[in-house]
Amino acid sequence: MKKEKSDSIAIGMCLGVAFGIIFDNLALGIAIGVAMGATGVFDSKKKSKKESHKNDESEQ
Repeated sequence: MKKEKSDSIAIGMCLGVAFGIIFDNLALGIAIGVAMGATGVFDSKKKSKKESHKNDESEQ
């Protein structure tokens, strides 16, 4: 597993636990947080790579 992916999963789990406590369903909150983290919703590095790639193409 790549380091960037695990960072995203950790953020997802933290938010999932917080929402799970708020809505009184901790198991569902953790499951949704892991799912969101695994898909890369919280991956800011992926977005910055895409933007820099678009800028490189527009300069040519």
